[in-house]
Amino acid sequence: MQRIAFIGLGANLGQAQLTLAQACAALHQAPGCRVTALSSWWRSVPVDAEGPDYVNGVAQLETSLEPEGLLDTLQALERDFGRQRSYRNAPRTLDLDLLLYDAALPPGLCLNTPRLQLPHPRLMERAFVLHPLLELLPTLSWPGVTDVAALCMSLAVQQGIERLGGPQP
Repeated sequence: MQRIAFIGLGANLGQAQLTLAQACAALHQAPGCRVTALSSWWRSVPVDAEGPDYVNGVAQLETSLEPEGLLDTLQALERDFGRQRSYRNAPRTLDLDLLLYDAALPPGLCLNTPRLQLPHPRLMERAFVLHPLLELLPTLSWPGVTDVAALCMSLAVQQGIERLGGPQP
């Protein structure tokens, strides 16, 4: 059975936009995965981290993988792109986060295991996630949030974010 998932993509080392485009292509070719839409790229300052500015986006994915299988695929791709987890929130060549799973009706599947929390626990705290996610899912609603778009704009003012344009080939 095909499920819809939303994947947050980010990088702040090397040629970030090129890396994200290549990661999307690799994700599209991964077994059980098909990228069906990509947001624009957004530049943001690191949040709760240090290092160069990030480039971020969101991919909409159809997948036959179960959530933890999809997480395994995402983490394998991060490793393939040179991701090292030297310390929490370290600068990175590639960051892939499973934001929503089975997201036909957000917030989708709710899951809390030692390896994976769904929806992503900081999704509603990060402008660099909400801006691109709202491009792909403009009707996003959230329990306890009256206006997701207004929250997104408020976070953008606090966190500093700039739309760079469409995904680069």
